[in-house]
Amino acid sequence: MPTALVIFTRDLRVRDQPALAAACRSADRIVPAFVLDDALLAGTFNRPNRAAFLTDALTDLDASLHKRGGALVLRRGDWVDEVLRLATEAAATEIHVADDVSHFAHRRLTALEAAAAPARTAVTRHPTPTVVPPGAVVPPGGDHYKVFTPYYRRWLERPWRLVAPTPSKIVTPPGISTLPIPPVAGIVEGAPSPEVMRGGESEARRRLNAWTRADLVSYAERHDDLPGDATSRMSPFLHFGCISPLEIATKLRDRPGGDAFVRQLCWRDFYLQVLAARPDAGWNDYRDRGDRWHDDPGAFTAWQEGRTGYPVVDAGMRQLTREGFMHNRARMIVASFLTKDLYVDWRLGAAHFLDWLVDGDLANNNLNWQWTAGTGTDTNPHRIFNPTVQGTRFDPRGDYVRRYVEELAEVPGKAVHDPDPETRARVGYPAPIVDHHEAIAEYKARRSAS
Repeated sequence: MPTALVIFTRDLRVRDQPALAAACRSADRIVPAFVLDDALLAGTFNRPNRAAFLTDALTDLDASLHKRGGALVLRRGDWVDEVLRLATEAAATEIHVADDVSHFAHRRLTALEAAAAPARTAVTRHPTPTVVPPGAVVPPGGDHYKVFTPYYRRWLERPWRLVAPTPSKIVTPPGISTLPIPPVAGIVEGAPSPEVMRGGESEARRRLNAWTRADLVSYAERHDDLPGDATSRMSPFLHFGCISPLEIATKLRDRPGGDAFVRQLCWRDFYLQVLAARPDAGWNDYRDRGDRWHDDPGAFTAWQEGRTGYPVVDAGMRQLTREGFMHNRARMIVASFLTKDLYVDWRLGAAHFLDWLVDGDLANNNLNWQWTAGTGTDTNPHRIFNPTVQGTRFDPRGDYVRRYVEELAEVPGKAVHDPDPETRARVGYPAPIVDHHEAIAEYKARRSAS
């Protein structure tokens, strides 16, 4: 009876799981496994919010496998060593694993293939966590698209793979040793955000179905509505692969409102194909503008803690620490404030986001930071968000600000976006740390001089 090893990475689901579906087609016995990689635990997952989401996702995945007769095998250590050790223990003749785009993932998969070759254990890579795989859509004479709109047109024309079938039965051989799924404290020090969302495939599908019924049809009109919070909040589930972007796109593209939402999934694919082609762009400027960033630890700390004196900026930063999530419009506002008003290096902001965001994805987080900072793929390097104007426009009654900036909870209506000095002093809310107009004039002067 042939045995196949399925190594889950950031595809923690049983539906539209190409690696799992392929293994079930080719083998009678399946060992579904996840390795807590020491290298990631020291870096990417050394954050309580992501660790909490991961443990939820693994627990839910194990339950889904048990419903089908299988069980999740958990190991911890060096990823390549543990995968090979497990393959030997299970007498597996093939290993199925998802491909990915980061430099880290590429090195890890390449090392696994090289290490498995002497034992003649086949390693098969399966589609990445995208709708359209990186490299499947390329411009004439180029290796990747640098501008979104032509990429989007070609992306829409590209045939999508079929959604992989969900296995009804999984037979896991007995006697395979496994570790228990650890609590958050067993992975990382520190507590998660008080309102961090629950992870797992079941929660992803519940949320998506509820949001589709209530909000999909109005998504194009309401996705920037800060207090309405009408976005899907699928990004953490997509990052961990608790739900498939292809399945979502296939399900929603022909429904009213679906085209605008699917366009956002294309943005996600766009940045993943950029990172696949330019791994250095994760932490280096895609387009170097010659910036000489301002070093201001005090201002940076005020930004981190939501004490800039600009209510919508502070609301976004406090939502981040309270929930491990931030509304996308708020992300653009706070990123613009850091890189344009304070002229602080986008890398510091990107790293802070990765410390807190459950959906902290290298491609989408860091390349979107560069989009705002003016060093990314976008051809307009001088996009600037006036925080007061943005707050008034996308939070016209001030409900978003009052939700997260408790000092301003009693300030009525849109006045909350620019409280007068007397009100600030009375409620204990700080004055603006910079004057927006003066700061932007200084920013433009710095950029023009570089």
